[in-house]
Formats: sequence, structure tokens, C-alpha cells
Amino acid sequence: MAPIRTFLCFDFGLSNIGVAVGNTLIGQARPIAILPASNGKPDWLTVQALVDEWNPSALVVGNPLGESGEATELSEKAARFARQLHGRLSLEVKLCDERFSSKEAKSRARDAGHKGDYAKQPIDDLAAAIILESYLQLEA
Repeated sequence: MAPIRTFLCFDFGLSNIGVAVGNTLIGQARPIAILPASNGKPDWLTVQALVDEWNPSALVVGNPLGESGEATELSEKAARFARQLHGRLSLEVKLCDERFSSKEAKSRARDAGHKGDYAKQPIDDLAAAIILESYLQLEA
């Protein structure tokens, strides 16, 4: 039996970065934080604190590809963020296609009673959980 692995997932954005945690035992993830970001740069001390708290074996970063799978300006910035995570934290970092995670997050949020004002009530952490669940399904 393979060892249980815990992952933190980041839904990269320029003003918010959603964070979720999940593991290979149950293959599910849950939202844990939304980090404010300045042009995609989070407070690295907060990122370090989350890593210290959850002790993940690896990190996952959502890769915002275009609808046809092509790289975009934002996907290039997400890849840079992934490299920064690896460099700062010395953990394995995987990119995961997140093309439809925002749409799914909005659908789930509406089903849970969200009013649709994502600026006032962001759901980036829920999107991170959806990305991580997708990654965990691919890894299983």
C-alpha cells in the first residue's frame, strides 16, 4: 500500500490566492484560506505558516491554461509562482490544469447559497479544493 500523502494546493491569482488541503487517503480536499496577493505575490510568511501547519509532502498549483490548452499570460505567472514555491520551501511542486475549476467553484458556491458577488465573497479557496481533487483523481 502506498503511503498517505498530504498536499496543499494554490489557486493562483493576481489579487487572491486560494489554498486547499487534501490527501491521497480519501482523495478529497477542503478549502482552508484565501491569501491576499499584490500582483500575484503573497505574504510568504503566511505561506510558510500554512506549510508548517499542514506539513504537506508536495504542493500543487493550478495552471490556468486557455480553453484549448494553450499557455496564457496568467499561466506563465502561475508557473513562476510554482517555481518560487519550490525555491522558497524546497518542496516538490506540481502544476495541474485548472481550466474549468472557477466555473465549477461558482456552481458549487451558488448551490450553497452564494449570492454571486465574488469580489466581496471570494471563492478562490473552493477553486483550490476543486483543483486538488482533480489532481488527486489523476494520481490515484
